[in-house]
Amino acid sequence: MAGPPAGTAPVRPATMLLRDLLDVTDAFEKSLGASLSVNPTDLDAMQHLIMSGPLSPTELARRLGRSTAATTTSIDRLVALGHATREPNPQDRRGVRVVPSPVSSVKAMGRIMPMIMSIDETLDEFDEVEQQVITRYLARVVDEYRQHTVDPEDEAVAGAPGSTASDGSLAQDPTAGPVGA
Repeated sequence: MAGPPAGTAPVRPATMLLRDLLDVTDAFEKSLGASLSVNPTDLDAMQHLIMSGPLSPTELARRLGRSTAATTTSIDRLVALGHATREPNPQDRRGVRVVPSPVSSVKAMGRIMPMIMSIDETLDEFDEVEQQVITRYLARVVDEYRQHTVDPEDEAVAGAPGSTASDGSLAQDPTAGPVGA
């Protein structure tokens, strides 16, 4: 792994290990996708179905942050591979639900759960106080990631006059006088 760019502070080993964790997570997902014969897009859809159970195509598209057309293509591939089925939606006579295949769910979880359990057992190597420190650190890391998932461009646009504020109202130009003045 290359060092930090010139002029920046050195990165601590724990932070470098987080980068390694992201890399190995990506490698694991690629391996899992290969074992299920799916691409990363379809694996993402499968993960939502396995964790949430049957979903409408529209709800799956919303969770994936993709168009319904792109999601339909993923669903078609998952159905063709036997990883999912389309079934009538009991709450909407005209709609369908995408249902994960039990066999595929078991196969995916058969790869995922041993890893999760092994990681969880690693905590047994630490006393309760150390576990609390680890948990607090990881919670802070997750919070930092969440804060940095917002694109600064989107934040700037969100606060721009004429844009929609978080409460659904239009944002006002702070240099302008009162509305209607």
